[in-house]
Amino acid sequence: MIKQDNQSDLSDKIRFISHEIRNNLSICDMYSRIIKVKLEKDNIKNPSIDNALECIHDALLIIGMNLNDLKSLNVNSKKLYEFKTLATKGFEMGKAYAKEEDKDINFELSINNSANICVDECRFLSCIVNIIKNATEAIENKGNIKVLGRVENANCILEISNDGKPISVDNQKHLFDCGFTTKKSGSGFGLNICKKYLQEQNASLELEKSNSKETVFKITIPVA
Repeated sequence: MIKQDNQSDLSDKIRFISHEIRNNLSICDMYSRIIKVKLEKDNIKNPSIDNALECIHDALLIIGMNLNDLKSLNVNSKKLYEFKTLATKGFEMGKAYAKEEDKDINFELSINNSANICVDECRFLSCIVNIIKNATEAIENKGNIKVLGRVENANCILEISNDGKPISVDNQKHLFDCGFTTKKSGSGFGLNICKKYLQEQNASLELEKSNSKETVFKITIPVA
């Protein structure tokens, strides 16, 4: 029985990791196409190419973290980071993904104040990108995605909202369940993994609300 449980846990972990790898490979693929277009149009010399290469680098770091997970069950690499800097980095990565979607989306980033947090950079960024990616998919044609940050009661709080299609009350109950998805091509691992990653860093992820006006996910992490 113990052996079967261990095999089941390993199988689940492999599926989780595969999901994350697919997400980030799509980012790399996206920027490869951006680079190709820019090379043709701008004869290589264009600042946006440098930005694309930087984002590819960040995505590869996340992929590397996931590949390391295949070798070890304990690869958390927590360090001190400035909350505003890290949140902004995650926002730009998520925004870059969304820009390749054929949608008219307005992005807003506002970090009121900042502090140091102790996190695994790759896993923290992965969560932000995943939530923004979901927000992009929730918007059909035109909408808004806001990322708002603040320090409050010894916690850094990051709220990611969109005004796309709301999550039904029934689906909200199972949103973080492993394997639960409302997407035709979804695996149901994304939010479950995000919640798990954040819990490993003494942080939390919750759905603050989802109604006809907006859907808001809230990340809370203690100040270091």
